[in-house]
Amino acid sequence: MSAATKLNSVPHPTLISLDPFIRAEEQKGIHNRWHPDIPPFATVKPGETFKIECVDWTGGQIGNNDNSDDIRDVNLSSCHNLSGPIAVEGAEPGDCLVVDILDVQPFEKMPWGYTGIFELENGGGLFAREFQSRAAKAVWDLNGIYATSRHIPGVRFAGIPHPGLIGTAPSTELLATWNTRETGLIAKMGNTVPPVAYPPETTGAYVGQDLNEEVRAKIAREGARTIPGREHGGNCDIKNLSRGSRCYFPVFVKGANLSVGDLHFSQGDMSFCGAIEMAGIITFRTSIIKDGVEKFALKQPIFLPSPIDPIYSSKLVFEGLSVDIHGDGAQYYMNTTVAYKQAALNAIAYLEKLGYTQEQAYLLLSAAPIESHVGAVVDSPNACVTLGIPTAIFEHDILPKPDGLVKRDYGQCALRSDGVV
Repeated sequence: MSAATKLNSVPHPTLISLDPFIRAEEQKGIHNRWHPDIPPFATVKPGETFKIECVDWTGGQIGNNDNSDDIRDVNLSSCHNLSGPIAVEGAEPGDCLVVDILDVQPFEKMPWGYTGIFELENGGGLFAREFQSRAAKAVWDLNGIYATSRHIPGVRFAGIPHPGLIGTAPSTELLATWNTRETGLIAKMGNTVPPVAYPPETTGAYVGQDLNEEVRAKIAREGARTIPGREHGGNCDIKNLSRGSRCYFPVFVKGANLSVGDLHFSQGDMSFCGAIEMAGIITFRTSIIKDGVEKFALKQPIFLPSPIDPIYSSKLVFEGLSVDIHGDGAQYYMNTTVAYKQAALNAIAYLEKLGYTQEQAYLLLSAAPIESHVGAVVDSPNACVTLGIPTAIFEHDILPKPDGLVKRDYGQCALRSDGVV
């Protein structure tokens, strides 16, 4: 091998190195609030390829075990734990930051992830009230492109690894707008369970950098929580943002200050922990389009999804309407959330006929590559939403038969040690 070959074989640098077995609050290069005063941890030039390591979104609070006490007791005030910020040289407010997601992989030393049903009073989820949710968990083994779980036997599917959370830093003005409108929503709707929004909270706030204590206190006092997605991107949980995707983000501060975290191996998006959560490594390349906010009317990010997806052409599709058929029968007007819930509840009821418990079905639809679509929002009063489950992920035939469905014993997922479900 020639000397030139060796000289030209330069590995892509890892700008943030983390240990997924160490709690997030003990590591550098991590933050769990959005604030313009969080300085960049590293800086790149446009066109550079670089790697970022990420802990799981809870910062190492959830273990590979057979009970869900860690889900029950999770401290959500310290979530999500993001790697960054990364500044991009030359990015200015009003520009568009183009981010190419080149790869997303779990750590070799941690080839597993988890999906959780969170407590009604601590996180909740889509069916928190309907199910009076109590903590449950499925741990997934990640083997190459496939996921399987000892807690949900009989299924195996290909993952679409992606960041659940990625975005640029807000400006001071945008941060104030977020806090005003979200605290206003809380004032309007009250202290609901689960909460309608998450206001700034000093408890659990963390920035893994050496900062002036005054600045640190200001970030903790004002910093926006990372639970929802917003104008800058954030926690949008778009499962097709896997390798090969391109993201167009509005820039609000000098350098853009990109942060990423909440990596998923796969996603169905139903429980509060609506994915296979994992720690891992993501590879990026960035570029800048000057004045991109004006050029593209960029009020929120634009995404170009990955060209690489697992092919599951055959799906069993469940329909839902904006009528609470599974509840009190109330009629809603063109409410797609109600319609989605009904489609999901229809699917869960069907999976229970196959032998899965309600908890297993809920977790499976939160982790597997299901496809949901708005079918129609024109036929008053009923919006129509569909939810498709790939049939090929199951070991057994799940299609309807004249003699009915074959019910098998699939055990149960990981529950609380006190047995409460």
